[in-house]
Amino acid sequence: MGPLRVSPWWTRGLSNAMISRRQLLLSAAVKRRPPNVLFLCSDQHLTSAAGCYGSREVRTPNIDAIAATATRFNHAYCQAPVCVPSRGSIITSQYPHKHGARILQDALPDDARTVAHFFKERGYATAAIGKMHFVDETRRHGFDHRLHEGSFLETLTAEERTQFKRDQGGAEGVEGRPSPLADRFFQDYWFADESVKFLHANRDRPFCLWTSFFMPHTPLVPQERFFKSYDPAKLTLPKRSEHELEAGFQGHLIRARERGWYGQTDAQLRQSLQGYYGNVSQMDACVGRVFNALRELGLDRNTVVVYTSDHGEMAGAHRMWTKHNMYEQSVNVPLMISAPRDVRANALANQMVEQVDLFPTLADLCGFAPPRELAGRSFAPLLRGKRFQAREFAYSEYYFCRNVFTRDDRFVGKPPIVMVRTDRWKFNFLSWERCELFDMQTDPGEFENVVDAVGNAGIVRELRAQAERVFGG
Repeated sequence: MGPLRVSPWWTRGLSNAMISRRQLLLSAAVKRRPPNVLFLCSDQHLTSAAGCYGSREVRTPNIDAIAATATRFNHAYCQAPVCVPSRGSIITSQYPHKHGARILQDALPDDARTVAHFFKERGYATAAIGKMHFVDETRRHGFDHRLHEGSFLETLTAEERTQFKRDQGGAEGVEGRPSPLADRFFQDYWFADESVKFLHANRDRPFCLWTSFFMPHTPLVPQERFFKSYDPAKLTLPKRSEHELEAGFQGHLIRARERGWYGQTDAQLRQSLQGYYGNVSQMDACVGRVFNALRELGLDRNTVVVYTSDHGEMAGAHRMWTKHNMYEQSVNVPLMISAPRDVRANALANQMVEQVDLFPTLADLCGFAPPRELAGRSFAPLLRGKRFQAREFAYSEYYFCRNVFTRDDRFVGKPPIVMVRTDRWKFNFLSWERCELFDMQTDPGEFENVVDAVGNAGIVRELRAQAERVFGG
C-alpha cells in the first residue's frame, strides 16, 4: 500500500461531494439488491418446546429473538412426519408422493428442482450447510456450497469419532443424560461456524443459505451445562392415559411397546425430557451463533430469515417418542419468518400453512414470481397484513419405513397414512385399516378417536374423499 495522500484544500469540498454521491449510489444499489435468504432448520423440534411458543420451562433465547422480529405461526404442518420426505417437500414444494423420497431410505432424485436452483438462476450464492438428509449427502441439489456430516467428521480423529459415538449411544436413545464433551465434538457447532464464514464471504452479494442442525433429534445426550440447566423434578409431564393408543391404528401401540416407551415411569420420563430440553437449548445456542453474526454484519436489514423444523417430537405424549405418526406433536412444526420489507414483526398467525408453501413464499418475499408447477402457494400477503385466502385443508403423509416402524416390518409396503386437517377436524386415513378422526376443538389432545360416531359419518366421507382426491385411492 502506498503513502496516504491528502487532497489539497481547494479540492476537499469536491471530494466530499463525490464521496457523498458515491455513498448515495452504493446505498441505492443495496436497496435495489434483492433480499438474502437465511433458512435455519432444526431436526425434531416439538413446537411447544420454545419460549416464544409459550413454554415457561424450555429456554430458547435465540429462537425467541428471531420470533420477536418475525411473524410466528401456530398451525404450520410438515408434509411427512419423518426427516427425508419432509425435507424433500420443503426444498421442492412438492408432496412426497410427487418428489419421490417417501421413506428414510429414499434419496431425493437428482433431477428434482429445488429452491436452490431457483435462487441460483437469479444470481444468488447458494449454500446448504448441515444435515439436509438427501440420503446421499454428497448430492448438491442446486446448492453451490455444500458441507455435511461427512465434512464435519473429517475434523475429528478416528479416536475422537469413536469417543463421540460411545458418549452418545444409539441414535434413537431416549435416556436423558449429560455429555462431558467439548463443543468441537458436536456437528451443530461446526455447522454454525461454517455458516458464519459463509455470511462473511458473501456479505456483498445476494445469498440463499440453508443451515440445518442435527439437534434436538435423539439421542438425548446434550452437553452437561445444558442438561443440568433443567431440574427434572420441576418439568411438566404430558398427559398420558392408561389406555393410550388402544382406540386408534394398532401400529402405534405395537411400536410404542416394542421401543419400551409405553411403560416409561414418571421419573424416567422426566429424565428423558431433561435430555430433550437440553438438546433444544444446545441447538438454540447454535442458532444464535448464526443469527447474531447476521445482525453484527448488518445483513439482517436485507435478509428474509426463517426458522422451522422438519417435523416435531412426541416427547412422551401418548406414551411415544420421536415421530412416524400424525399427532400434533409430530406434524405441527415451529415456523417463524421475518423479512426486511413491510412484514409484520412479533406477530402471530393462526391460519394453517404447509411447509410446501415456504418455497413460493420465499420467492415472493424476494420479489420473484414463484414457479407455477409448485404444489405450495405463497402466504407472503398474510405476512404483510394483506388479504389472504387461508388453506381449508393441510396434508401430511407417512409411508412405513423399513427397520424403523416395527421390528418385523409388518406394515412396510402398505399404502400410507394420510392426514387431512381442517380448522376443526383431523382425519388420519388408512385405506386398509381403521381410520382415526379427532375433534380438535373439543379434544385438542387427540385422546378420543370418534371415527365410528354416528353423527360423524358425513365428515368422515368428506375427508376420506379429500384424501383420495389428493393422494389417490
